[in-house]
Amino acid sequence: MIWDFIQNQILGMMWLNELIGFGLSAIGLDTSGRIGGSVQFFIYDTLKITILLCFLIFLISYIQSYFPPERSKKILGRFHGIWANIISALLGTVTPFCSCSSIPLFIGFTSAGLPLGVTFSFLISSPMVDIGSLVLLMSIFGAKVAVIYVVVGLVIAVVGGTIIEKLHMEKYVESFILTAGSVDIESPDLTKKDRLVYAKEQMLSTFKKVFPYILVGVGIGALIHNWIPGHWIEAALGSNNPFGVILATLVGIPMYADIFGTIPIAEALLYKGAQLGTILSFMMAVTTLSLPSMIMLKRAVKPKLLGLFIGICAIGIILVGYFFNVIQSFII
Repeated sequence: MIWDFIQNQILGMMWLNELIGFGLSAIGLDTSGRIGGSVQFFIYDTLKITILLCFLIFLISYIQSYFPPERSKKILGRFHGIWANIISALLGTVTPFCSCSSIPLFIGFTSAGLPLGVTFSFLISSPMVDIGSLVLLMSIFGAKVAVIYVVVGLVIAVVGGTIIEKLHMEKYVESFILTAGSVDIESPDLTKKDRLVYAKEQMLSTFKKVFPYILVGVGIGALIHNWIPGHWIEAALGSNNPFGVILATLVGIPMYADIFGTIPIAEALLYKGAQLGTILSFMMAVTTLSLPSMIMLKRAVKPKLLGLFIGICAIGIILVGYFFNVIQSFII
C-alpha cells in the first residue's frame, strides 16, 4: 500500500489530476467529453512532467557535478574489457537526457583515447536509460517495468559496445577526432554551494531546451487519448499485429525528443490498448536513434560505423519490445 501511494500520488500525482478535473468542472467544462478530457490531460501531464523534470534535472546535475569529463575519463580508464563497457554504460545513466547532448561527450572520450567500444556503450546508454527514465517510467508503468527497462537498456549498451570493440572499427572514426587529443585539466574542487548553483543553472537551461518538446508530446498524447479511436491503436500496435514493434521503432527513429516528451505519448498509447513492449520500443527509438542525433554522429564517424551503430540499436530495441510484449501479463 505504501508503494502504491508513492507510485500513484507522489510519482503519478493523481491528486493533481483530480484537482484539475474539479477545477475544470467548476467552470462548466465537461471533463468526460473530448474537449474537456483533452484540456484536463494537457494541463495535468504538462504540470506533472514539468515538476518531475525540474526535480530530476536538479538532482542529476548535482550528482553529475562530481563527474566532469576529465574525472569520467579517468574512471573509465581504470577498467578494461567487459567491465569497462559496464562502467561506461552505468556512467551514461547520470549524463545528459538526449542523444544530441551525449554525442559531444562521446567525441571527447574518443579523442581522449578511450576504447571505441567503451565510448559507444556510453553513447547508447546515456539517452536510453538515464535516471530520469527510471523515475518517469515508474510514474506510468510501475517499478517492475521501469527497473527491467533500465536493465535491458544497459544490456543493449554493453553488448553493442562490445560488438563494436571486437570488430575493431577504429578506422571508421573520422581522423580529426582520433588526432585531436585532449587536455588533461584537473577539475577544480567545488563547494556544496557551487554544486547547488551548477544544478540550478543546468535545470533552467535544460528545461528551456526540452519544454517545447514536452508541449508537443503532451499535445500528441491528448490527441491520442481523447480523439483517436482505441480500435485504431489496437489494430496498429496491439497484440493482433505481430509487426507492431517494428512499426513503432521505425516511426520513432525520425522523431526527436527526450524521455520527457515521449512519456505522455506512451501513456496515451497504453490507455488506448497498445502493447507495452511496442510502446517501449517507440520510446527507445525516439530517444536513442533520432534523426538529428544521427546527423550529428555522422560528422564524427564514417557511414559503415554509423550503420553498424544504428543496426545494433535497432535490433536491440526490437528484441526488447517483443520481450516486454511476452512478459507484459506478468509485470503489469
